[in-house]
Amino acid sequence: MAGLVWVVHRLTFLFVACCLGFISFSVEAAIKRYQFDVQVQNISRLCHAKPIVTVNGKFPGPTIYVQEGDRVLVNVTNHAQYNMSIHWHGLKQYRNGWADGPAYITQCPIQRGNSYTYDFNVTGQRGTLWWHAHILWLRATVYGAIVILPKQGTPYPFPQPNGEFEILLGEWWNNDVEAVVNQGSRMGVPPNMSDAHTINGKPGPLFPCSEKHTFAMEVEAGKTYLLRIINAALNDELFFAIAGHNMTVVEVDAVYTKPFTTQAILIAPGQTTNVLLQANQAPNRYFMASRSFMDVPIPVDNKTATGILQYRGIPNTILPILPQLPASNDTSFALSYNKKLKSLNSPQYPANVPLEVDRKLFYTIGLGQNDCPTCLNGTQLVASLNNISFVMPQIGLLQSHYFNISGVFRTDFPDRPPTPFNYTGAPLTANLRTAVGTRLSKIAFNSTVELVLQDTNLLTVESHPFHLHGYNFFVVGTGIGNFNPAKDPAKYNLVDPVERNTVGVPTGGWTAIRFRADNPGVWFMHCHLEVHTGWGLKTAFVVEDGPGKDQSILPPPKDLPPC
Repeated sequence: MAGLVWVVHRLTFLFVACCLGFISFSVEAAIKRYQFDVQVQNISRLCHAKPIVTVNGKFPGPTIYVQEGDRVLVNVTNHAQYNMSIHWHGLKQYRNGWADGPAYITQCPIQRGNSYTYDFNVTGQRGTLWWHAHILWLRATVYGAIVILPKQGTPYPFPQPNGEFEILLGEWWNNDVEAVVNQGSRMGVPPNMSDAHTINGKPGPLFPCSEKHTFAMEVEAGKTYLLRIINAALNDELFFAIAGHNMTVVEVDAVYTKPFTTQAILIAPGQTTNVLLQANQAPNRYFMASRSFMDVPIPVDNKTATGILQYRGIPNTILPILPQLPASNDTSFALSYNKKLKSLNSPQYPANVPLEVDRKLFYTIGLGQNDCPTCLNGTQLVASLNNISFVMPQIGLLQSHYFNISGVFRTDFPDRPPTPFNYTGAPLTANLRTAVGTRLSKIAFNSTVELVLQDTNLLTVESHPFHLHGYNFFVVGTGIGNFNPAKDPAKYNLVDPVERNTVGVPTGGWTAIRFRADNPGVWFMHCHLEVHTGWGLKTAFVVEDGPGKDQSILPPPKDLPPC
């Protein structure tokens, strides 16, 4: 296939040194500076050309390369017609919610013609994270990888790879994404699904006009590669596999895991997974492939994106071999795969799971229909936690909290649903009169929190990936059906549960997470399916300041965008 975009393998150190050659390295933490110009660029995929919002004209956007301990300054200048904000997904932003990025949560957006510098430290984290727009559905095209290398002289807790690649899984719409979303909102129905999945912005040769829009990576026989895989899709959990090759999972969400080998991975929107790939098969061309996982009858984009793994010296004329992906509704694979994820829990990288809990929260996840006289069926779809659909404020919640501006939000979000019911029984289609409001939960500084997220059969059960800003958490338990507070906690893993920032709540089931609330500020928590977030499946925690001088929210930067 002529015209494939080639990505030649590289040695990690040389590659990063090349990319960051303009930055001086020293024993002390370095300052890494990036300029992000948000601009509209004409891009062609699937025989369709359209203007899209990009960073620096690239789709996907540029990779941020840093080392653990670095300070990062990213100046974002907005030249596009939309307001903009950027979220640094998975970075903890200790005391520094001003750099977190979600519009109207920690900042007002950057308006056209204006700039804002995100200034943050990368402390105690290493691995793969990512950045993306956090306003409207602009993250459909505004996203990129964050690679955090370990401190100098600190080896990986797995064999040193010979090279590495970033693999960003995404979605593509032929039509303008914001127009698609607005049409769905006016009609009160889900927006049209994407027209293709992508691997590094390219759908692959199974789609029309895509011969030159195919990601390819070249490997050498006998060498080992680290693949940094990111699910940047808006609405789809994805399987990913490479024909003929096993992968060894060694990290998720920038936290090392106990290694295990698998033929395919499952990765939800917002999640990252690092795997080791050994180029130990007969030199050939092999397809890598990505396809949706959906185990209920809800329409999704079920088309398969492909890229090519090519051994050095093999000509482009050889037809690649397709991998065997799990069936799109393979619930058993999904459950067994997630069960294998465990923290490394070594002396150097311990799993500090809270064993005692100060605050127990139980949140139900529900879909519903509220009256909408102008909508298609006289109703519009809403989504809720504890039957409350979140309403976005007009100024940043963090500003209103920091400056004590009243009337913006309430801190009476209920710790449990107002009316208990058989959450995962027969489908419930009655109008539960879902409340709407900007209601948050206040959490005492340094308290330990257990949150059980319970899927419900309000309209339908469905898997939901939830992301908590400002924190990692431990996934101490999960199950199918209704959570049983008398029996299920006895089955928790409190020794080496996986630690991450985004977790999937299984279809018709529950997930229990624990974390220590040691990061003061206002921190967003939401479903990372963009369609559900837009319907109100979100809330935020107000974590109070601590008593110490280094335990309160930092003052806002002078260039914080005005509201």
